[in-house]
Amino acid sequence: MRDIVDYLGPYTWWVLGLILLGLEIIAPGFVFLWFAIAAIMVGVLAMFVDLTWQWMVFLFGVLSLTTLIVGRKWASSRSKNEGDEMLNQRGSRYIGRTFILRAPIEQGQGSLNIDDTVWRVRGPDLPEGTLVKVVRIEGVSLVVEEPKAT
Repeated sequence: MRDIVDYLGPYTWWVLGLILLGLEIIAPGFVFLWFAIAAIMVGVLAMFVDLTWQWMVFLFGVLSLTTLIVGRKWASSRSKNEGDEMLNQRGSRYIGRTFILRAPIEQGQGSLNIDDTVWRVRGPDLPEGTLVKVVRIEGVSLVVEEPKAT
């Protein structure tokens, strides 16, 4: 092992960084990435500054912790602003929107096609082709009414 490190010199850290990036691909968790960045940073520094192996290991430890902490804060701040807030409440995104009934509502029950999904609807008896507005969700059914004319 010592011969490999002596042979590769500063490139040892580049190889370690690539191995850690490979681990990030195999076991994603957004952790190995920060260690890989730290290893590559040590490799770049070692190319320009003559450092002992002890200093390189120390720098790797410090840079690993720094990149891990900074990276986690950066990732958490980005993840709060992304994603679909209504992901687990699919029907709630339809509240306030209007659709055309593809089948009549009879005895308060019917169905409505929205995109590629058939939804159960509840509301007043209405014929097929009527414009309806989703007003709320009850269980797995959308509650609809005729929109008021403006």
